[in-house]
Amino acid sequence: MGRVKGKVVLVTGAASGVGRENAILLAAEGAKVVLTDVNEAGVQAVAAEIGDNAYALAHNIASEGDWQRVVVATLERFGRLDVLVNNAAILAMGTIESTTLEDWQKIQRVNAEGYFLGCKYGVQAMKQHGGAIINMASLAALAGMAHFCAYSASKGAVTALTRSVAAHCKQQRYNIRCNSVHPDGILTPMVTNLMGAASAEVNVEGDPMARMCLPRDIANLVLFLASDESRFINGSELRIDNGQLSIDS
Repeated sequence: MGRVKGKVVLVTGAASGVGRENAILLAAEGAKVVLTDVNEAGVQAVAAEIGDNAYALAHNIASEGDWQRVVVATLERFGRLDVLVNNAAILAMGTIESTTLEDWQKIQRVNAEGYFLGCKYGVQAMKQHGGAIINMASLAALAGMAHFCAYSASKGAVTALTRSVAAHCKQQRYNIRCNSVHPDGILTPMVTNLMGAASAEVNVEGDPMARMCLPRDIANLVLFLASDESRFINGSELRIDNGQLSIDS
């Protein structure tokens, strides 16, 4: 207990799935947690579940104005920002042939530009005292996934952005670490909605060949990256895929 005691952590997409699990675990380990989501009612409910150390805000990560407002509100409420978990994202299927330009732009706007804005304003808030940025990427950024063209590209952008942020902060001596997390599949509402009835047949714990993990598996890694235990891990791509990339390569 207490692995992130006293830290102020901002988690986007915290109304459900991985974001919710991140916020609950980080708060249990001593952090003050700012939870944001476009689903204001949902994120308020998670904050109420956590208690006094949680603060919920409506937040569209594709909006620069929203990022400015959320960071200012965090600083006003808790006085600092130590950790940013860029977690919110959208997922849609589509190959290079079936993806429309409108779909492509929508996914890049949220998944790539939203994370750029988070890193930009996160660095601004942390550079005086240091901190950690954790970007949720995907195995789709590292492996060819034919049916997730736009999503794969957006997560590839997040991966490259992460390395750039890490290099910049090191060169500027900001003591801000930036790492990306690369799951294969996570059993979340977003994924189960996409999979439909097939999701009911997924065995995430008893099958050694499982490609799907649980939100808590991701949250455990996020907790480590948010803590001082990972002080020398910077600019890294951390896979959490049960060896799937090794099988596919």
